[in-house]
Amino acid sequence: MSSPDKLIYMANQIGKFFQSQGHDRAVEGISEHIWKFWDPRMRKAIFAHLDTGGAGLDPPVRDALLKLKTA
Repeated sequence: MSSPDKLIYMANQIGKFFQSQGHDRAVEGISEHIWKFWDPRMRKAIFAHLDTGGAGLDPPVRDALLKLKTA
């Protein structure tokens, strides 16, 4: 399993890829990518980090994770 720092880095890299599409489309793209390609253990770990405040996560990434978590 990846450390929180590694997961934060990976999630923010995904966010940077979608950044040019504007906030709403970026949130959709980030959440879809994480849902499709991240192992459930990785999602569980990043959600746990989000629950402790989500330090280091870029705003669109944080929004995408919140969307996924409540889906």
